[in-house]
Amino acid sequence: MPTRLVADQLSMRFGRRRLFDGLSVAVEPGAPLAVVGANGSGKSTLLLLWAGLLAPTGGQARLEVDGATVPARDVPLRVGFVAPALDLYDALTARETLAFLARARSLPDAANRVAATLARVGLGDRADDPVAAFSTGMRQRLRIATALVHDPPVLLLDEPGATLDAAGRDLIAALVADPSRVVVLATNDPVEAGLCARRVELG
Repeated sequence: MPTRLVADQLSMRFGRRRLFDGLSVAVEPGAPLAVVGANGSGKSTLLLLWAGLLAPTGGQARLEVDGATVPARDVPLRVGFVAPALDLYDALTARETLAFLARARSLPDAANRVAATLARVGLGDRADDPVAAFSTGMRQRLRIATALVHDPPVLLLDEPGATLDAAGRDLIAALVADPSRVVVLATNDPVEAGLCARRVELG
């Protein structure tokens, strides 16, 4: 059985506010899932639950490999997460940002991996510029690079194309179409949602 994400009777509440209740869905490689819904419906929250960054009110949000649940401590090593609120350090260069993550994850051949990832997201020629000098679109490309540098089998993409140009949106389309990865894309953009084989609507 391949790597897959599972929501099993998943429920999430914040105080008296219910975002979703009894949500069940599984996502496998080659069948990307779009998560759509009104602002505040829980799209970002669902991705945070699958990333292991929040605990659900009820049910389970889990990552499985060969039918076994991946321990919570290991989930970040297998997941690449892109979100608008992901902080970047202005004082670091793009290369230094990815190098730090590569060291933290003890990635092999880190220098070449970092260079290849920056080239892939279109930042190869700006690798040694400080993040403080980056436009909003370039910052988003760097967020995508942080999600890709460890070559994870799972990508969680929250509004990934919001500040990207046409070439950047093409990059998102290629990532979503990768048949080797489990991909979940939270979006209100109908074009982005249309990249996915399936969708779940919250709210």
